[in-house]
Amino acid sequence: MSTIRVRAKAKDGLVTVKCLIRHPMETGQRTDITTGQLVPAHYIQELQCDLEGTRVLTAAWGPSVSQNPYLSFILSGAAPGDTLTISWTDNKGQSDSVEAVID
Repeated sequence: MSTIRVRAKAKDGLVTVKCLIRHPMETGQRTDITTGQLVPAHYIQELQCDLEGTRVLTAAWGPSVSQNPYLSFILSGAAPGDTLTISWTDNKGQSDSVEAVID
């Protein structure tokens, strides 16, 4: 099951892309109340978006981004039926990727 939900809609020559990513985004500075130990850092470092194989967005994230981050952006030069690929990689080497067709 993918950790990324994407919706992309074209209107008036622009495409609005909305992404919701399920990820804990731990800073490494929070203490677990049951153990008293620091919760290890676990956060997305890089998010990328490709349109039909061409990179259109790269976002460098860090521990200050909230849990289950939401990202929205607008693209030009895309059309209904084009394919977007959204992917992320975190500081533990985990990653995920999903494709979405523009409505």
